[in-house]
This record gives sequence, C-alpha cells and structure tokens, in this order.
Amino acid sequence: MIFQPNGTRVYIALGATDMRKSINGLSLLVEDQFELDLFTGNLFAFCNRRRDLVKILYWQDNGFCVWMKRLEEDIFRWPDSEEEVMEVNQVALEWLLQGLDLSHAHQRLPYSSAG
Repeated sequence: MIFQPNGTRVYIALGATDMRKSINGLSLLVEDQFELDLFTGNLFAFCNRRRDLVKILYWQDNGFCVWMKRLEEDIFRWPDSEEEVMEVNQVALEWLLQGLDLSHAHQRLPYSSAG
C-alpha cells in the first residue's frame, strides 16, 4: 500500500464515484464537494459503481499522485451512506483494500495472560 507517515488522515468518498475522473476531476470533488484541503498529504479514496476499482488521490512533496487498484474477481465492500465522505484510519483503509467490510471488521484486541 501507500507509505504515509503517522497522522495522515484518510477520507473515503461514500458510494460510487465516476472513475473516468483522474487527478483534475477527483481533486475538484475533494475541494468543492467535500470542502477538504488537497495539499495536506491526506489520502482521498474513491470507488466505482461496480465496486471493483479504487483510486486514491494524494499530494506528495511537489505533485499529485493517483494510486489505483482493480480487482479481477470479487468486489470491494465499500461503505454507502447518505453522507458524502467519511474519515477512517489507515488500518481501516487497508481492510477495505483487502476486501473486508468495515461494519463487520474490528482491530485485534490486546490480551494479556493473567499470571
């Protein structure tokens, strides 16, 4: 996945996004529709209607990057909501990219032996 420093925020566009959009189109969504700052280094993730393609837009040093993953089989369990955007942590983004459903996934709980 994309190496990003700790503290990097991750925003996912809920529902489907037109994947014909590239850097310019996705950046307009982030700034105009979601009202978020593109130049923070944060990740902005989008998924298509068929749920087999994800694009992630981010600013790195001196330019925009678009990272893309397309599934040949199966689909992404992308959240859908009446809201437009949702902030998640980098672990949750990894889960989404692995095909997990965020509503059913949870982090491993730290257990210690009672000694």
